[in-house]
Amino acid sequence: MEQYKVVIDTLGSDKGPEAIILGAALALKQFPELFVTLVGPQALIDEKILEHGIDVTRLKVIPAEETIVNTDHAYEGIMTKTEASLTKAFKEVAKDEENYVGMMTAGNSGAILMGSFRYLRTNSFTRPCMAAIMPNAADGFTCLVDTGATIDCTVSQLHSFAKLGSELMSKLYGIESPRIGLLSNGAEPTKGNALGKETFPVLAADSTLNFVGNIEGNRSLSGDCDVLVCDGFAGNQVLKNTEGTAAKIIKDIVVLSKTRNEPKYMEVVDYLMKRYDLGALGGGLVLGVRKLVIKARGNSDERAIVSIARMLINHAKGGAFYTKKDLK
Repeated sequence: MEQYKVVIDTLGSDKGPEAIILGAALALKQFPELFVTLVGPQALIDEKILEHGIDVTRLKVIPAEETIVNTDHAYEGIMTKTEASLTKAFKEVAKDEENYVGMMTAGNSGAILMGSFRYLRTNSFTRPCMAAIMPNAADGFTCLVDTGATIDCTVSQLHSFAKLGSELMSKLYGIESPRIGLLSNGAEPTKGNALGKETFPVLAADSTLNFVGNIEGNRSLSGDCDVLVCDGFAGNQVLKNTEGTAAKIIKDIVVLSKTRNEPKYMEVVDYLMKRYDLGALGGGLVLGVRKLVIKARGNSDERAIVSIARMLINHAKGGAFYTKKDLK
């Protein structure tokens, strides 16, 4: 059986390293082809290895007590905190690139971007971006770029993000010419903020891109485009508003089910939980680097870690991170 090696940074999660380690333990049990390198507090990892019955023959531990917190400056954190778990995780992947599929972390988004560029950048020196694959209303998937790594973008960066997103969707889902949309407050080319208005003609003029124009917020997950391009601030709002709205609807259905004593409504809840629990589906993908780096949500639990492990394995096997059957 071919083995797939991944690095997991156990620090940086809102739920603490315990949840990440538990997720790693569950992933090792679910995927016999998986090998995990855990980076984090040695004593705690050793304790949890015994507690969760982790197969030590498929495990490596790199001790790290320090973390790059969200209040740290991203660049300074990566450059100066050489003993931080995130820095050590990047170094491990970079030094053994040939054998690692990639890595996952729930750490500082900016530091992840800086670390990806410093240790895993391509020869083109393309600025990496963070993407999310989200289910859309057309029973397919939409790639959202950027989702929060670069808050203030330039036109050239959005152009680059469009190319990276297009390449990703073409590779993952076999879309010959992925449709590129630009997030805006109106469908007309004249709508949008200054950045959007300047970016529109640049995307339209690129013959290598299948640019379909502006996409309004209420159509972001309509399936009108395969890649939705925006700056990190707007993309992060789309991501979190979608999850927040879905959570509110799911909660309302649960309350209605209990109030009316209608257990059948819970079938709807189960369906919606699978389709719109973005945390459980996985995390953000860093594009434009040599190895796959996945950013787990800060509040990710063990389910998210298992899902990300699945994404990494599927990617190594040449398939999509997840497909329609994963949402049913």
